[in-house]
Amino acid sequence: MSILPSEGKSRQPRIKDFKLNALLDVTKAINSNYSTGDLLTLYENIIRDKLNIGKLVLFSNEGTKWKCVLSYGVGDEVTHIDVEREFRAVQEISTIDIATGKDDHLHKSFEIAIPVFHKSVPLAYVLIGDLNEDESGMSAAIKHLPFVQTLTNIIVVAIENKKLFKENIRRAAMHRELELAWEVQRMLFPEKLPHNENLDMDAVYLPHQQVGGDYYDFIQINENEVAICVADVSGKGVPAALLMSNFQASLRILLHHIPDLPELIRELNRKVSENSKGEKFITIFIAKYNTVTRVLHYINAGHNPPLVIDDDGANLLTVGCTGLGMFDELMKVREGIINIAHGALLLCYTDGLVETSNENDEDFGIQRLQQIALKHRQLTPKELNAQILASVNEHKGERPYIDDIALVTCRLL
Repeated sequence: MSILPSEGKSRQPRIKDFKLNALLDVTKAINSNYSTGDLLTLYENIIRDKLNIGKLVLFSNEGTKWKCVLSYGVGDEVTHIDVEREFRAVQEISTIDIATGKDDHLHKSFEIAIPVFHKSVPLAYVLIGDLNEDESGMSAAIKHLPFVQTLTNIIVVAIENKKLFKENIRRAAMHRELELAWEVQRMLFPEKLPHNENLDMDAVYLPHQQVGGDYYDFIQINENEVAICVADVSGKGVPAALLMSNFQASLRILLHHIPDLPELIRELNRKVSENSKGEKFITIFIAKYNTVTRVLHYINAGHNPPLVIDDDGANLLTVGCTGLGMFDELMKVREGIINIAHGALLLCYTDGLVETSNENDEDFGIQRLQQIALKHRQLTPKELNAQILASVNEHKGERPYIDDIALVTCRLL
């Protein structure tokens, strides 16, 4: 005579097998790189069809907000749930009336709250209701809720890992795009600067981000005339760099066709207005220097005033007009004309240099720049630029740079 096992004893292996098979299916799905939607569908099938849980809502922590990523058996009531307020104190599996209070509207729709944590950070909350038994005896009783918690943990972490993987790919692609943008931007700057009997020139460019909106240039117009310019686009990053690259192309073309500086500036203003559509502007200092007559013609279009350093002291070059792109038409453009003493220094820069601040929020300022240039005016342009940047670094201390920096120094021999 054989003895049949009791129903309770026979159900235990079946429940255990079900849980193992469910975890195995989820693991295979994750290893097969199922989409987020497919993972959530698999999760729902296990919870609803195998455990007979009639209602479920899964909230996922999106960093700055909570998002309902899955729900079934419920209506619009889930849209009114303030997850942070209702469940931030829930540290373990709890009945809804204990977690949120018996008078709360939640206990009418749900029975159990299941938190999922990573260390002390909540990753998800599962709300379930209508815990029924199926015909085969498989139950979503309280003793199976830890399995629901474990299963949710696996699914939520897998989805989070997919997000991180996609984000890493996006960042890698963006990093590569920035590298390419920087390579393109580097081609905007002159490949060689003059070091001859007429001019000795050195330039430094420090982008705040991988690419930036500062620009300097040296252009040989003819045998006796050269052009020197420094410019700065409002804003930073790729948009500023793209506008500046377009501006540089226009400048180099127009400079050889429009000898008159005021007319050149007006045409450049029209180009900037068309390209930026009023959203950005460019400040620029541009000078044409004749190495025979030693006369410098310049226009300062809203830019930080360059310095001319000679034995008589320092002069600021301020004559000009407003920045380019601020207005569709420039009504008044003034041109500065000065005679250059032998061996004088022309020092041009962008606002990132003089606006670098220290821990007391004091800008480096044009006065400090002027003092350093006067004190070290006998240095070569390369040595003077190094001295200026060392002083800026000392001034800012541990504070980071907040803007692009361009520094151009030219000795007019």
